[in-house]
Amino acid sequence: MALPGPLNRYLLLMAQEHLEFRLPEIKSLLSLFGGHFTSSQETYGKSPFWVLNIPSEDIARNLMKRTVCAKSIFELWGHGKSPEELYSSLKNYPVEKMVPFLHSDSTYKIKIHTFNKTLTQEEKVKRIDIADGQRELIESYSVKKRHFIGNTSMDAGLSFIMANHGKVKENDIVFDPFVGTGGLLVAAAHFGAYVYGTDIDYNTVHGLGKASRKNQKWRGPDENIRANLRQYGLEKYYLDVLVSDASKPSWRKGAYFDAIITDPPYGIRESTRRTGSQKEVPKGIEKCPESHVPVSLSYHLSDMFFDLLNFAAETLVVGGRLVYWLPVYTPEYTEEMVPWHPCLKLISNCEQKLSSHTSRRLITMEKVKTFENRDQYSHLLSDQFLPYQGHNSFREKYFSGVTKRIAKEEKSSQE
Repeated sequence: MALPGPLNRYLLLMAQEHLEFRLPEIKSLLSLFGGHFTSSQETYGKSPFWVLNIPSEDIARNLMKRTVCAKSIFELWGHGKSPEELYSSLKNYPVEKMVPFLHSDSTYKIKIHTFNKTLTQEEKVKRIDIADGQRELIESYSVKKRHFIGNTSMDAGLSFIMANHGKVKENDIVFDPFVGTGGLLVAAAHFGAYVYGTDIDYNTVHGLGKASRKNQKWRGPDENIRANLRQYGLEKYYLDVLVSDASKPSWRKGAYFDAIITDPPYGIRESTRRTGSQKEVPKGIEKCPESHVPVSLSYHLSDMFFDLLNFAAETLVVGGRLVYWLPVYTPEYTEEMVPWHPCLKLISNCEQKLSSHTSRRLITMEKVKTFENRDQYSHLLSDQFLPYQGHNSFREKYFSGVTKRIAKEEKSSQE
């Protein structure tokens, strides 16, 4: 489909948060609805004002029904750096496109929004407002109001951003192998996808044990992932959640999922564990009965990401997307540290700061090649997929920074 001419443009008003996530989200949603983001599109870095070429008003409306990074979109009649330039631009806009809005009995409203400056009344620009974004979802799906939460429940806004990066749409099947309390499943189900997940933690999957809420000791009998979806009227999209080890998937060979969206544990607030066999029990520890498989072995982050990418390459449909968080120690970070796979193409890589020395990066990849069989990739060792092994010491580096900061604060208070 050919891109429209310069007159078929829209002004996008962006939210001023999660700045790195905005462009990948808009690109993903335009692609999902039949549009295309090219290098000629005008963006303004940290500015909230973006000018986009969009093939049709329907695509613009669909974009705004999904985005949580944009506030509003307007059909752009003209723009300029001065009142004279603006007036000239408006005069060149086709009159036939203005006619429906120029009847004597029609009304209009001017909205003013400025960025790092104040406009006078004479500088106001008339625009036709066609849709608003989905910013209200952040409040209505707030974790504070959610029925079932845990220590690592994903922020609602970021959950919707992840679903948008994954191009989740109606009737998709979306999977989370580290499902936790299911926050990412809620976001995917909101967009009409059927959701499924696994987690190694029996208590979390079944909503048992100590509660994460303040002034609540134990979880209630109805605190579970299904209840979260029921809370938002999304229970019909719930397929199931199983107690299962992500390092040992029990799936038959085949492509099942349209998207895999997940937040793997980093070992900060939740441990990274996997099940082990009798042969893998560390020396010095008494072996368990034959009928018992210990859930007590460490699961290094590099191994986790190696397994995750292999699993995505095998079970995603071609064109399906993997969206996950990668923790990094900022002073050491380079783009070469991002895991790769022959079947997956990197789409975007966005940073969210965690501290002065650590961050996590939202990685979006798309399956571009059919996964033949596991043996085909057995010769590719994990250090080839993951040339950087520093992920394994992320927990130590994270807390080393915390310890240094506390020591510095204590020293300052003493002085």
